[in-house]
Amino acid sequence: MRKMISRQQDSEELELNMASLIDMIFILLIFFLVTTSFVKEAGVEVQRPVASSAQTKEKTNMVLAVTHEGTIWAEGRTIDIRSVRACMERFLSETPKGSVVIAADKDSRTGTVIQVLDACRLAGVKNVSVAARRP
Repeated sequence: MRKMISRQQDSEELELNMASLIDMIFILLIFFLVTTSFVKEAGVEVQRPVASSAQTKEKTNMVLAVTHEGTIWAEGRTIDIRSVRACMERFLSETPKGSVVIAADKDSRTGTVIQVLDACRLAGVKNVSVAARRP
């Protein structure tokens, strides 16, 4: 009878301390938020041209897309060629060392792509690339 009573008392005394577990979860959450790099996608899919020398770029912060119709997409919305420079200046104020990738459709006009590239450079973006896919 004594053994039975002592087991009941032991089970009542066991308690799981959740404070340290919750602290650990918050620390992991903060770690992943700080180390994650956020990419501002263009918002439209384009058929990129094929290039044998294409390389994978590790760090990209902004993607500008130029469709075959000549429309320019940034951050999920269409923008005019005249507002690309202002958009890039705002992007640089938020991310001073940010990089931009221009994803142009393989059937897009070269003149439009060059205007977008020129607007990015005039805005002060140091790292501008043009996207291509490997064969």
